[in-house]
Amino acid sequence: MPLKESEAIILRSYPLGEGDRLVSFLSRSTGRLRGVARGARRPKSRFGSTLEPLSHIRIWFYERETRDLVRINQCELIRSFLATQRDYAAGLGLAVISEVTEAVLPEHEPSDAAFRLLLVTAGAIERSGQIALPLAYFNLWTVRLGGWLPPLDHCASCGIEFGVEGVFASPMRPGLLCNNCRHPGMRVISPRGLTLARRILTEKLERLAEEDWPSAPVNELNAYSLDLIEHQIERKLTTRRLLEKNLESNT
Repeated sequence: MPLKESEAIILRSYPLGEGDRLVSFLSRSTGRLRGVARGARRPKSRFGSTLEPLSHIRIWFYERETRDLVRINQCELIRSFLATQRDYAAGLGLAVISEVTEAVLPEHEPSDAAFRLLLVTAGAIERSGQIALPLAYFNLWTVRLGGWLPPLDHCASCGIEFGVEGVFASPMRPGLLCNNCRHPGMRVISPRGLTLARRILTEKLERLAEEDWPSAPVNELNAYSLDLIEHQIERKLTTRRLLEKNLESNT
């Protein structure tokens, strides 16, 4: 049972027993794991603030093939987002990306792209205090990395290339549809929303954040991406209702 070392991001942590913590974390080299940090809740714990959600750390842990939980031996803080979480909206944004990552990524499957996406999004929220655009970027890229994003240039039914009109989407039907092929109850993605989606997949978040995006197309992409994510994980995200309430209040 050799000691393993890895860069990691804390997703969530829960009280366990009288003084321990059950920790869900994303290891850059090993993937998503869960482990026990012995004595982490005690006043003089050696873990300090390293187990706070979204903490970027270096972690040392033991892993046994016959056990689901690893044993966390030591953590060293690289970057903390604890101060950012004191702002309600920013903290909510960080909670969303944490929950989505934990729900979407399978255990023991490394994903450097998902690791970098998590850090980029958390950093953008920390710098700007804004959550709508960073979350649209994060959610759409999560869908893309999961292999669930349909082509954005043509109708999945008739094959016509999308023009200046909006498109229509539903997680229950594959692909995006044009106005002639749409079905009742499908979600609308405006031309501006479609443009933003294409740019998210080709440009850095820092570049997109330099522009003043209207709330409508950003919220469209968040809603559509979260629809797809919930469809894939087959359950509702607990943070989504709070997120949508916050975004509506800022519209």
